[in-house]
Amino acid sequence: MIHALDRPEAGDLRAQTRPDHLAYLAGFAVTFGGPLLDDDGQMVGSLIVLDVDTREAAEEFAAGDPYAEAGLFERVTITGFRPLLGT
Repeated sequence: MIHALDRPEAGDLRAQTRPDHLAYLAGFAVTFGGPLLDDDGQMVGSLIVLDVDTREAAEEFAAGDPYAEAGLFERVTITGFRPLLGT
């Protein structure tokens, strides 16, 4: 699971980079993902659950994301995840 929080005031950078980010995601086995929202519904980060075999693969994915390459994120956390509930 990749939990990434945007730098403050980075909304324009997110919007400019979004098409490249979405195209990048299409090349991977993403279980689910989407933007994180603040209380006003504004995008402030990303959550991606990715099906990979190793932490290193998740780190490579996160580093290659156009959002990361553009410097959008203030903080990125990669955590293992085992789904138990939901579909």
